[in-house]
Amino acid sequence: MADVNRGNRPLSPHLTIYRPQLTSISSILVRITGNALIVGAFLVIWWLLAASTSPEYFAIADGLIRSWFGKLIMLGSIWALWYHTLGGIRHLIWDNAIGLDIPTAYKLGWTVVIGSFVLTVITVIVL
Repeated sequence: MADVNRGNRPLSPHLTIYRPQLTSISSILVRITGNALIVGAFLVIWWLLAASTSPEYFAIADGLIRSWFGKLIMLGSIWALWYHTLGGIRHLIWDNAIGLDIPTAYKLGWTVVIGSFVLTVITVIVL
């Protein structure tokens, strides 16, 4: 017999009934930071190409990088690099079937989040 209520129920878990966990948000953020690093990389490549082109063109590129907006992008890129790196290490640990239980997975997730901010601050202080 045909299911008459088929159109009344969701086809998959919907955001109204699914509560995102730290592990899923962190995994998604690893992908986002990987793509966001492209913006910082293009900015650095543009700056290097401008340096090899002419002093006038380099002044434009250097002015953008040294502006508050450029510094914000570079700071975000440093954080994204550390977050993406630590998230990748976490995934390598999981690939070896280590730390897959929920308490350890949450510890690793918080380690990635807190570690990325700490390493960003250390990098900014050192550089």
